[in-house]
Parts: sequence; C-alpha cells; structure tokens
Amino acid sequence: MTRASSQPLEPPDPDYEWCHESVQRVSRTFALTVDVLEEPMSSHICLGYLLCRVADTIEDAGHIKTRRQAALLYLYEAALDPDSETTIAEFRAAVDPWLPPAGERSADWDVVAGIPTIAATFAELPEDVREAVLPPVREMIGGMAMFVERYADEGGLRISDRDELEEYCYYAAGTVGALITNLLTREDVPETRAETMHDTAETFGLLLQLVNVSKDVYDDYSEENNVYLPAEWLAAEGVPQDAVTDPKHRAGSARVVSRTADLARSCLDEAQAYLEAMPLHGGNTLSAWLVPYVLAVGTLRELEERPEDALTQADVKVSRSEVFAVLESASTASRETVADLRETIAHGPFHRVSGGD
Repeated sequence: MTRASSQPLEPPDPDYEWCHESVQRVSRTFALTVDVLEEPMSSHICLGYLLCRVADTIEDAGHIKTRRQAALLYLYEAALDPDSETTIAEFRAAVDPWLPPAGERSADWDVVAGIPTIAATFAELPEDVREAVLPPVREMIGGMAMFVERYADEGGLRISDRDELEEYCYYAAGTVGALITNLLTREDVPETRAETMHDTAETFGLLLQLVNVSKDVYDDYSEENNVYLPAEWLAAEGVPQDAVTDPKHRAGSARVVSRTADLARSCLDEAQAYLEAMPLHGGNTLSAWLVPYVLAVGTLRELEERPEDALTQADVKVSRSEVFAVLESASTASRETVADLRETIAHGPFHRVSGGD
C-alpha cells in the first residue's frame, strides 16, 4: 500500500484503500455515510470529504498562527485550481513545518500529510466527477481562509450575529450540500427533483453544521478558541463572548444554545425535502444521508432537554444504542417513510419509542 511520507520524493500512486481507511479514522460519523454508499459514489464522496478535511484541520490548528493558517488555506485552494500553476507538492512542502512528527500525528494530521496521495487518487476520477467536486471544495477553503483572516487579531473565530453565523455555516457545510448535489445531478434527473435539490442543498448542510455549533460550544472554545454562538445573542443575555462557558453565565449561555438549536430546527423541513428529492443511482443510497439527518433530529431533541450540557464536558449526543437502531431502520427506509422516521426520533430515543428495545 502506498503511504505518503513527510517529505515525498516523487508523486505517490493513487490509493483508494488508504483514502477509505483514512475516513474511518478521522470521522466515525461520516464513515457511516461512506460505508452505506455504493460504488462509485462511495469513493467520490470519500475523496471529496478528505479534500475538505485537510482544510478543516488547518483551520482548527491551534499551533499555527492565524495569518499563517490563512496563507496555507489560500495556497491549498490555489493548488486545487485546475487553471493555477500552484501544485499540491508546493502546498505539501509549505505545510510540512507544521506537521507533528510522524509517530505523534493524529489521524487528521495523517490526512494532511497524505494530501499528495489523496490528490493522486482524486485525479483518477472521471472528469465530470472532478468538475462536480472541486468548485464547492475550493469555495469552502476560500471561505475558511477569509474567516481566519477576519479574526486573525482575535486568535480564534468570534461570530458576531446571525447573518455571520449563517455565512460561516454556508462555507463550512452549505458547500458540501452543493458538492453532493453536483454529483447526484450529473445524470438524468427529473427537472422538478433537480430543482428541489438545488433549492434545498444549502439548507441540508446548514442543518448539520448548526447542530454541531449548538452541541459543541465547550469543545470549540476550550480546544480551538472559537465561539460560534453569536456575540449579539450572548450580549442580549448579558454574557461576554469570552465567558461563554463560564459557570456563572450558564443559564444565559444555555438560552443562546437553545436559540441556535431553534435556528437549526428551522432547517428540518427543507432538509427533508432534499432527501425526498434525491435520486438513487450511481451508487447513491437514501440511508447514507438519512442517517445524519435523523441523528441531527435526535441531537436537537437532546439539546432541547439539556442545553447546558453543550457548555460543559458532558457531551450532547445520541446514545450508541440509538445510533445502531437508526442505522438498521434507515437501511430499509424509503422517501415515503422519511417524515415518520423524523417524527419518531424527535419524540424520544429511537430504540425505545420505535419498539426496538
């Protein structure tokens, strides 16, 4: 198996196996999606995800100064531009000083180090696939770089209001909705279905990102020095943004968590419409995207019950038993049953209220 070294001497060979293994290591949640897709869609989404993950890891890197982060992101975006003379090798050389030693790297940094292998594998995909994936990936990277630059003097992101929160979520996840839609509408799709997907793709991504923003407040601030809860909303509760996890502001911050979760909840109808419209061809499966959707519904249910847990190390998520029950049910779901599945999980842990426990 070809592995990218910290200083590659020659372009690596494509390696689909390494790419799929890497997704398993960096994201158990997204790995669920890749696992239930069929080929060739599984590899298309796998490689698109890894291209995005490289940017996300650099954006979150606490050991890289913010202006250097932005410069690396802009360089990466240029390296992915088919019309640019900048190469992936140049980006890999530029990021090399910031890589942890080979034996001490996390799975995320293994992916960054392996970007030449990812790029070589991606280059083997059909041209129409590459043309579907690259524009939204490059837009995501450029948006991340812009946000890092915007808050370079803060040492971390500090979202100001709802408009800026939605702007950030668009770059972080709305672009992923566009990527999926580009891939799924390459082949013949009824015009009404294609139109619905293009109209709701951004909202599908926004839903998933807003759920993450709502539930991960403690980790985002303590580990990455980022505060995505809008300063305007926190100020209305008397909470300074840099005191978002301070116990003495717990009640006010929890109300803002709930407000952010409500914003996510407002995306559910359009996200459902997206699922109900998507074509099931080329290796795409409904369950691949239904699982993250209904798990988002379950997480919103948990946040409604205990928003304050998002401000501590308590962790807000659905249980492993519920995840397994959702996976089993989603494998046999149809467009006609999406609404019922959503309704069931919104009212309680799925493995209990569905009769599976």
